[in-house]
Amino acid sequence: MKAASNGSDRDYVRQIPPLQVFSQAQLEEIHYASLEVLRRTGVRIQLPEAVELMREAGCHVEGERVYLPPSVVESAIRSAPSQVVLCDRHGEPAVRVEGYKPHFGTGSDCIFVIDPYTGERRSARLEDVGHFAKLVDALPHMDFAMGMSVANDAPEAIADVLQFHAMVTNTVKPMVYAVNDPQNLRVIVEMCEVIAGGAEAFRRQPFAALFGCSISPLLYSPGPTESLLYTAEKGLPYILAPTASAGGTGPVTLPGSLVQINAEMLVGLVLAQLKREGTPFIMFAGCPTPLDMQTTIASYASPEFLLFQVGLTQLQHYQGLPTFGTAGCSDAKAFDQQASLEGAMSMLISSLSGANLIHDVGYVEYGSTSCFEQVVTMNELAGEIRFLLRGMDVNRETLAVDVIDAVGPGGEYVTSDHTFNHFRNGWFPEVIGDRTAYDDWVDAGSKTLGDRANEKVRHILETHEPEPLPEATAEELDAILADVRAGVEA
Repeated sequence: MKAASNGSDRDYVRQIPPLQVFSQAQLEEIHYASLEVLRRTGVRIQLPEAVELMREAGCHVEGERVYLPPSVVESAIRSAPSQVVLCDRHGEPAVRVEGYKPHFGTGSDCIFVIDPYTGERRSARLEDVGHFAKLVDALPHMDFAMGMSVANDAPEAIADVLQFHAMVTNTVKPMVYAVNDPQNLRVIVEMCEVIAGGAEAFRRQPFAALFGCSISPLLYSPGPTESLLYTAEKGLPYILAPTASAGGTGPVTLPGSLVQINAEMLVGLVLAQLKREGTPFIMFAGCPTPLDMQTTIASYASPEFLLFQVGLTQLQHYQGLPTFGTAGCSDAKAFDQQASLEGAMSMLISSLSGANLIHDVGYVEYGSTSCFEQVVTMNELAGEIRFLLRGMDVNRETLAVDVIDAVGPGGEYVTSDHTFNHFRNGWFPEVIGDRTAYDDWVDAGSKTLGDRANEKVRHILETHEPEPLPEATAEELDAILADVRAGVEA
């Protein structure tokens, strides 16, 4: 398999080796089992153009059923890039999806939101999409934005377009977006090309990546498949997410579901590379959720869920492909101790596994509800995790032998120049940790983690001003939206 790059970006170089659950031999078994599924069982593809691409590549076709020989799959793996670069809205490289480096962002499509001013769990609105993008824009360890909430108050036919517009006008950071319709995808790509300064400029410096789904088990429906091929034709980044749930739409055994999910992703990879060789493609290691047989929910916080992520991430590193992970989410119904505990566990495990784009930060209620306070809390935890992944620099200065000798037995280091020069290199909490004395904490209002997180959310929403689009660009986007709205009203 291809070797993945381990270069550095942002402000750290990872020194901690990745967490692993499989041996090399087991990875090979899983990979070859996926190839066997594609050869023997095949996949159902409901878009004729995609079926024809597969036929021309040497796949066996029976109606909508396509059987993929291993050679076609292996060729696609070799042609896909091992690095995907996402830029900011200005076209500057912002996130390098490669190696074992984690980058954090929010999720998409929550139908409910916990209102930061009332504490109420209510139906999500279009303004929430903009508010979450503004939050990401302001938070230093949130690297990319997703829509987070569904615009239940917008016309359903164009809600995805309006959600993208709300995102792109509230953050300069890279974005991952979803679409409900291939025609709306074309509108969103047109908007991106206007912002970037043309189709070629957006292809070379993409600030947005499409997040699409296949249907588990082993089904590619027309709309999402058309969107995948359109994105590949344009040479734009694509993230594929199978919808398998272990015990529901995938085998109940974890390795079995890994085999099926990997097979489903490899089909998308093949289609993208057949449409345009070298298409940037990010493999999903995010939420192959196990079906809880007691409650029938798809859990976002079980240990099985975490094992799934580590296993899939390790498999995709074995294949030499960038990964899309999940963390910072919870099955809790509110921002409480459960939400913080489960979110923190997934943040740490996903980061240690070497997942790259790590999304869904801020989910509660197993992906049904978005929570501003959870995003703020997990953002700070992301900073702490990056501090841990940097490890320690070991050199003459940090070993401090001369300092120890100068202080000598019974001395102190508080007044040492060495202490003054280095104490700022530590990590200091703002929201997730209160280190004050008890009496000082009481005098300051006895604020809990929830209180501090809510204050931080409100402060950002009320004071942060995202950089606006240039006036001419904003007017062009308004004209596109006017045409889209007119089409709905006609």
